[in-house]
Amino acid sequence: MKHLQPTHPWLAAVLACALLAGGAAAAENKADAEPAPQAAAKAQHPHEAQSPDKAAEKPQSGDQTRGKAAEERAKIVEEAVTALARTNTALRALDAGDTNKALEDLAVAVGKLELIVAAHPDMALAPVDVRVITQDLVATPADVKKAVKQAEDLLEDGRVQDARAILRDLGSEVIVRVVNIPLATYPDAIKAVAPLIQSGKIAEAKQALVAALGTLVVVDNVIPLPVMRAERALDEAKTLAATKQRDDEQNKRLSKLLQYAREQLELAEALGYGDEKAFAPLLKTIREIEKNTAGGGTEEGLFDRIKKEFEKLRAKL
Repeated sequence: MKHLQPTHPWLAAVLACALLAGGAAAAENKADAEPAPQAAAKAQHPHEAQSPDKAAEKPQSGDQTRGKAAEERAKIVEEAVTALARTNTALRALDAGDTNKALEDLAVAVGKLELIVAAHPDMALAPVDVRVITQDLVATPADVKKAVKQAEDLLEDGRVQDARAILRDLGSEVIVRVVNIPLATYPDAIKAVAPLIQSGKIAEAKQALVAALGTLVVVDNVIPLPVMRAERALDEAKTLAATKQRDDEQNKRLSKLLQYAREQLELAEALGYGDEKAFAPLLKTIREIEKNTAGGGTEEGLFDRIKKEFEKLRAKL
């Protein structure tokens, strides 16, 4: 299998999960020390008010469009999964000496893939499986920097495996691993097997099927947990920072959230999910918010700025 890294990993992760919804379940792990952000209320804009009829029609139209898109995605996945399954059953049939069953399975596989290509000629990869892998790390930025220094010293001494044992734990992320059929090559590779079977070249046919299965493309979509946690903490902090005449408990909560968000971003930087330049604008803005909200002050505008800074960060990760 080939491993690829997507250009926009967070967006790809969302799309992959949407494509395979119902085919896999993802569990979310929450650390005890992690603040639980509150759900943000949707802002209302009076100047955008519509007539009751139009207001009722628009969501319904949007729901219908999303529903059709979801159905189409589910159909693509179903056909791709069937094509892959039939490739495997064809290989097993050849092992059992049942060439007729193998040819039948391959015909179904090719047919399913041709349907996908005909309906979506620009699609390069058809997803067939998804797995969610979580690796978490309970550590401070100082702990990580110390571990990195130890690994560097070991590498300088030529102790590669000892350094590897340290570095392999330095990650805090969710990996959405999607297995895909390459539509540019896989269908043709399967088609080429049938003549081999018909000519009695069973060993070659089996080798060709194994080779085709080896061309599946694995895409790993990496989502850094510290960045996600920082953003969620700031979502709750935004509501508190805009509250006038906060009581002592609210001030303590706000201070804790801002500190937590800052520490999580520092952890993400220490773990190498971005360089200093990538995280500097976010950390600077958080410090400004801490300064402006100290002693009960309010702040709103800086949260709009930090939202844009997160968008820029995600584009770099």
